[in-house]
Amino acid sequence: MIIDDFQIKVFKALGHPVRFAIVKKLLEGERCVCQLQEDVDFSQSNLSQHLKILKNSGVLSSEKKGLNVHYKIKRDEIIEVIRLVESFVKKDILEMAEGMK
Repeated sequence: MIIDDFQIKVFKALGHPVRFAIVKKLLEGERCVCQLQEDVDFSQSNLSQHLKILKNSGVLSSEKKGLNVHYKIKRDEIIEVIRLVESFVKKDILEMAEGMK
């Protein structure tokens, strides 16, 4: 049951639109909070809360570099999961489009 709990925690973290957008941005590579802040329409404290949830779920890791905190995707498996979901969603969309013809 404990493994299930951790899996659910990861999916809940990724299931929020803002957190998913953060992770998608980090697919491009490590970013500091200041760079992530450029891409969102809310306060730094709100961004920090989302980053904390992603970090606590094991999706992200962070490292302090000078005055900045940098975040990155903790494990390649997270990238694989996102790419896999993206792939089957695209296939579903193509199938739906074909069905409308």
